[in-house]
Amino acid sequence: MDDLTFAIQNRERIRVVARSFGRAGKMLLKPGRILVGEGCLLKLCRRGPKPKVFFLFNDILVYGSVMVPGCWNNKKKIVPLEEVQQEDMEDGMAMANQWLIRMPRKSFYVSAASPEEKIAWMGHIEKCKTLRMQTKGLPTDNDADKFATTWIPDKASAICMRCTKHFNVATRRHHCRKCGYIVCRACSKSRALIPNISSKPVRVCRNCVSSTQEGKVQGQKRKKVKHWKKNSVEESPTQPEFETSSDEDLEDKNGYQVPTKWFNNQLEKEDYSPYCYIKPMHMNPPHTGL
Repeated sequence: MDDLTFAIQNRERIRVVARSFGRAGKMLLKPGRILVGEGCLLKLCRRGPKPKVFFLFNDILVYGSVMVPGCWNNKKKIVPLEEVQQEDMEDGMAMANQWLIRMPRKSFYVSAASPEEKIAWMGHIEKCKTLRMQTKGLPTDNDADKFATTWIPDKASAICMRCTKHFNVATRRHHCRKCGYIVCRACSKSRALIPNISSKPVRVCRNCVSSTQEGKVQGQKRKKVKHWKKNSVEESPTQPEFETSSDEDLEDKNGYQVPTKWFNNQLEKEDYSPYCYIKPMHMNPPHTGL
């Protein structure tokens, strides 16, 4: 297979991926971008593991919710590979073959169907990231402070991890964006600006706000706004907006699971076969329906 044939096939594969996200996928087609692999992994969300579709390109990592298997995906997230950090993890009670993916805005655990598939995903991501960093002339060291904290799943605790109050219908679970702990509303009234997560102030627990200068300032502002509202008929139009919940609250659950498939590309000049499988039983790629 020559370079021209590969370029045509690569472009068509990216078009299929872009169409699966509807209008939101248009920006995926870009000169020089190569689709390295795709597959379905379990992502540990706040309410438990959920299947997510992942697409690895030579410059970005894309993931989203599975709406119609092989045809329609939703809630597309795009992360530059230079902003991705991986950490190998042992099998947990909730998921086997898991590892941690850290990013500035969000960090989470993902799980593959087998140890071999996990190794393949981690290896491909790390290889593409290294080449990307070298091409852009970026340092390979990662500052841990620039990555978001991993949220503790809701089922991990029946009580607030700050005041030990039990959760029920009236007392809901919330997450501190600074430490990832599960806390009640009373213990997470403060807001702090964490630039790598959001441009707006986000929820932080009472322990984290005491060590965050931005949180102290936001707490003072919030008290002023609350005091103003007591003496006013209408709400202030300039009241700051706060992040209140996770988009994962609306995500669906299903049992969609398909084998990961890797595309040989110009990262591997020695072989231009259309597909590169990690298992013999994966010889036929899943039908895309598009």
